[in-house]
Amino acid sequence: MIRAHLGEFFRSLRSATGGKPLAYVWVPEWHKSGHGLHAHFAVGKYIKRQFINEAWGHGFVHIKLLGDLPVGSGTLSEARQAAGYLSKYVAKTFTDPSARVLGLHRYDVAQGFTPRSVALTGRSSEEVLDLASSALGREPSFQWASSSVEDWQGPPSIWAQWGT
Repeated sequence: MIRAHLGEFFRSLRSATGGKPLAYVWVPEWHKSGHGLHAHFAVGKYIKRQFINEAWGHGFVHIKLLGDLPVGSGTLSEARQAAGYLSKYVAKTFTDPSARVLGLHRYDVAQGFTPRSVALTGRSSEEVLDLASSALGREPSFQWASSSVEDWQGPPSIWAQWGT
């Protein structure tokens, strides 16, 4: 039911903001009391609270401005901060199958705004990181490898982040 409500909400919000495509991502979360789901979402532009309240129409609306970015921060930093906020809710019940519906995404993105996949192939992790750095025009700001964890139980893994 939440997916249907959110579909209606985002169509109404898009209409209220001029009808042009609206970039958004949303994540469901179970209420602490277990009585149902609520949603956290981020949009790619400023929207008046009045438009959000009117478009939702199903109860309480809380808005949180994701700020505190350094002066001169660009859209990558803004998107990264919104993704960091939402990722808490994606990960929250990720490993508990009783707290989520298996087979459904833990988040959803507006049609037409799904990130495109880029495949990089190399003979080593270093080569793939070099290819990614070349494609992104800079070295990663942060890196992590499972080889740095003494009792790592999963397959070999590497994580890298470009930008701030």
